[in-house]
Amino acid sequence: MAIVKSLNDLKQLKAEVKSKLELREKAEDAQNFIQVRVAMATCGIASGAKQIMEYLIDEFDKRNINAVVTQTGCMGYCYAEPTIEVTIPGKDPIVFGYVDAAKANAIIEKYIKNGEYIEGIIPVNYKTIE
Repeated sequence: MAIVKSLNDLKQLKAEVKSKLELREKAEDAQNFIQVRVAMATCGIASGAKQIMEYLIDEFDKRNINAVVTQTGCMGYCYAEPTIEVTIPGKDPIVFGYVDAAKANAIIEKYIKNGEYIEGIIPVNYKTIE
């Protein structure tokens, strides 16, 4: 545990603990939040997925959008990295490819906020077994 030497250290520690608690609370009830999974296999990381994940976390926080951003392994779309899967409550997940900061911004503004589809959706190529 960090040593608290000043009021500023205490405020920083409080913010870190609060952030971890909020993340835990969201994880327990994730189906009621927007979920974004960032593919972080070797190909995704090499293509910039880590920066996209950080960008999404920062932007959701700045825009007060309740979302759970997590990392996942390979989604099988190595040719289109970085890839993210976005699930809005009550809707099927959509995978977006070739995601950079500009496309991530468009996904937030157009798809997540307004429900508009944008370019870069990777078509579903499987059927779920029920």
